[in-house]
Order: sequence, then C-alpha cells, then structure tokens
Amino acid sequence: MSDKDPCDRCEELMQDFLDRTLTDLEWKEAEVHLTGCEYCARRYRFEETLRRYVKLSSVERMPPSLMAKLEELRGRDATAY
Repeated sequence: MSDKDPCDRCEELMQDFLDRTLTDLEWKEAEVHLTGCEYCARRYRFEETLRRYVKLSSVERMPPSLMAKLEELRGRDATAY
C-alpha cells in the first residue's frame, strides 16, 4: 500500500471502494489488502451490509446536521482501532 499502516490505508480507501470511485491502482491496492486481511475484510462486509440496510430502510433524506454528526462519530470510531 504506502508508508502508512496497510489497515489505515485500507480504511481511507474503504468508502470510495464501496462507492466504486477509486482509480484502478487504488482499487487493486484495496482489493489485494482486503483479500489478505481478515480484519479489514470484516469491516468491509459490515460497511457493505450497513449500506444495504440503510438503502432499504431509508424513506426520508437525512438532515445535513445529522449526516455531519454521524460522519464525525464515524471518524472518531475509525481512530479507536
């Protein structure tokens, strides 16, 4: 990956990987890491499942203030690992 911890780098790429907006090189980088790291693979499956449930259950758009708060909390959660 890079000079960073591979799991940290994978975490940085995770949302764009799920959105399929990575460059080909970044995609391969994330894919290789996810194939070899059970911890990150579990995190990926969790994020993928969460997105699926959110899509299925959301009828209303989330207020921007709530979205910002969730992103803030999610960022804090990522630094806890």
